Amino acid sequence: MGTTQLESVPEPKYWHLRTVLSEALDSEFTVGEILPNERDLAARFGVARATLRQALEQLELEGRLQRRRGVGTTVAPPRVGVDVGAEQQAWPGASEDAWQPVDCAVAAPPPAVADALGTDRDEAVHIVRRSRVSHGQPVAAELLYVPRSSVPDLTAIDTPSGTARARAVLRELERLELEGQDRAVELGSARADDARELDRLPGAPVLVVTTRFFTRGRTAALSLATYRADTCRLTFGASGNVEIHHGPERRAS
Repeated sequence: MGTTQLESVPEPKYWHLRTVLSEALDSEFTVGEILPNERDLAARFGVARATLRQALEQLELEGRLQRRRGVGTTVAPPRVGVDVGAEQQAWPGASEDAWQPVDCAVAAPPPAVADALGTDRDEAVHIVRRSRVSHGQPVAAELLYVPRSSVPDLTAIDTPSGTARARAVLRELERLELEGQDRAVELGSARADDARELDRLPGAPVLVVTTRFFTRGRTAALSLATYRADTCRLTFGASGNVEIHHGPERRAS
């Protein structure tokens, strides 16, 4: 059988530059230091600005750099570990939950979320917005979608809006028996709302964790949590499984 000669494949210019820049970050810069502007960097390394941007974007994705509004590109501190798995499954808002409720609205969810919840696409659901802080900095923003059928007693509670209603939805959700949950992690780009909340630029790389909570054989709630890819590395605990999909097949590791 033939073999692929990887050494015969030329290394992209941006990838070589990424390696050179990474070495420069280790030897010439300190955490929090602002890098020279793109024009000066491109001139220093003798590359086109488009090539430089590709290299900078790759280093940002790897957590080596941060782009900050009104500041520029700075050397990032080491990523913090954020636990997104637990040995015991629990509803959002449980006692050891690291998230803080921010707001709650009642509106129709995105079509894909409605399909996952099994609701009509024009049916309004509770949308709880929560935030997560680690080491004093915002690391994640979450939208938790809860069908009204999951919290039918909420109308009897005097919680007009905001944080109080968010806490009420979470409290009523805990009354249900949690039968199970599953998670999926994807690389994505920050939307405008998430970028503002996470102090990022729109389009910055993020990690999106989708969690479905099941009770009575149905999806009782769905969470879309957006984590900063530049500062976070996600950990799943001792019992967390990572599913790898290969077309119609599925393997667990």
